[in-house]
Amino acid sequence: MTKVQFKAESKRLLEMMINSIYSQKEVFLRELISNASDAIDKIYYKALTDDSLNFDKDSYYIKVDADKENRTLRIIDTGIGMTKEELENNLGTIAKSGSLAFKNENELKDGHDIIGQFGVGFYAAFMAADVVTVISKALGSEEAYKWESEGADGYTIEPSEKAEVGTEVILKIKENTEDENYDEFLDEYRLKAIIKKYSDFIRYPIKMDVTETRLKEDNDQEFEQYTEEQTINSMVPIWRKNKKELTTEDYEQFYAEKHYGFDKPLKHIHISVDGSIRYNAILYIPEKMPFDYYTKEYEKGLELYSSGVLIMNKCADLLPDYFSFVKGMVDSEDLSLNISREMLQHDRQLRLIAKNIGKKIQSELKSLLKNEREKYEKFYESFGRQLKYGVYSDFGSNKELLQDLLMFYSSKEKKLVTLDEYVSRMAEDQKYIYYASGQSIERIDKLPQTELVAEKGYEILYFTDDVDEFAIKMLMTYKEKEFKSVSSGDLGIEPEEKENKSEAEQNEDKELFDYMKDILKDKVKDVKASKRLRSHPVCLSTEGEVTIEMEKILNAMPDNQNVKADKVLEINPHHDVFKSLQKAFENDKEKLVLYTQLLYNQALLIEGLPISDPVEFTNDMCKIMV
Repeated sequence: MTKVQFKAESKRLLEMMINSIYSQKEVFLRELISNASDAIDKIYYKALTDDSLNFDKDSYYIKVDADKENRTLRIIDTGIGMTKEELENNLGTIAKSGSLAFKNENELKDGHDIIGQFGVGFYAAFMAADVVTVISKALGSEEAYKWESEGADGYTIEPSEKAEVGTEVILKIKENTEDENYDEFLDEYRLKAIIKKYSDFIRYPIKMDVTETRLKEDNDQEFEQYTEEQTINSMVPIWRKNKKELTTEDYEQFYAEKHYGFDKPLKHIHISVDGSIRYNAILYIPEKMPFDYYTKEYEKGLELYSSGVLIMNKCADLLPDYFSFVKGMVDSEDLSLNISREMLQHDRQLRLIAKNIGKKIQSELKSLLKNEREKYEKFYESFGRQLKYGVYSDFGSNKELLQDLLMFYSSKEKKLVTLDEYVSRMAEDQKYIYYASGQSIERIDKLPQTELVAEKGYEILYFTDDVDEFAIKMLMTYKEKEFKSVSSGDLGIEPEEKENKSEAEQNEDKELFDYMKDILKDKVKDVKASKRLRSHPVCLSTEGEVTIEMEKILNAMPDNQNVKADKVLEINPHHDVFKSLQKAFENDKEKLVLYTQLLYNQALLIEGLPISDPVEFTNDMCKIMV
């Protein structure tokens, strides 16, 4: 019997296949089962056009059989089988796909599709086996043939014996090494787990002899083990069922079975598209944030299937970062595969699916916001920050998609409101969408800077997330209305009371404020009379793009660049404190220095900023008391 050598390029490809193509050796079983499924599909296709063939689906199956003693693993199918020529063509030339050729020659019928590529994927078997033997008997043939190979050295083909039509792939499993445990591919429970993981939705039964335990018939105190043939896969994926047949409980059960989360999903999205690209998807909006969501360990992505066969556990390219909380799966028959199922070519089809999925998620979230407000607010509590990051990231390229999903606490409503709701009830004379930033709602409520805006009856949005202001800076406007911080130098509000001070009095005030500015030196950009304060004596406002909250956030980052906002110390000219400042300016400059430092430090404390010298501050307080 002569050994036939692989062609030089095929030999190199086989060596690459064995050593590097697949990151996980277990996928060899997925590939062989997919090929077995294809072989049965081919009989189905022929039965559609050949009246002499009767396709009874119950007669077709795939059997996985492990023999620990002889270290063999067999994958048996009742499919169409291969002739000697087909064995040579499909297995003798690596990457030549008999299934692909068959698919190209036959039209797609009744929703079935050929998922295997009997060529490249088949050779994944050599990752786990020293010897691969294929015994096959083709439909309509009286003869069977055996193809055998030990890897890159070549293969042999010789006549064989096989009673039934179909193919049997026999793997001589490798011995264990220090780095690899090949025994797992002979272990019953491990094989079941691999089948469930990758091939659960193959449309034909995948059978195994499974060991079970039962009480002995003649002794109810002792147990015995027995073996029974079981179907391991569920066969019909939920995403291919009619939506009308499925209940919320069905979707929740699938969510739990796939271990998408320990919670119950807030919403499920079932997508079936049959257009220029065909795909099915089931997506879930979780109720709770995963504990590792904002860590580097968290992996976003959807499970990706090709005709029911798992390609990737986490296909990150199917989800934009701002929707990274979404769980679920996508199954398509139209995805291009490069070399193997595991090395997916990121082609036009995948990008189109991802684009459609992104739009669908946005649409469903808007629907949830409109029709199930309480559910949406629960979702927003967990993942609202991620939407804001989405607005901020990529230079604001996604802001149009996400802006209507944003919510902020309202000073008037005392609850979360949307930007659309805010704008719809703005006063006629109101120029801006006003917001205030702080660590909590309670602290923002007490901010002196809110007094003038609140007095005008304008609604204020409370920003308590570190990303809020950055997102709004990127958003810039909403429905042609600009955003304005209550701490901004210019609020765009004209005071109702005009100043009645003489020019001489105004000059005196300016001299006082200039003197205070000199005391504080580079700590503030300016000191001035406040138009926004009503009951409070002092506050800080800012000029420029960087606000005080942004300064705090940026300086808390690991690469602290010591960013500083341009701060302005504002003094309430109607407060008794101002009279004390005027008096000290006229009579006691040393006391004015003390007052100025105290007021500045008080303003820092109001903003939650650190005082540069706490000891000096406490000493200054004591000086006031004596």
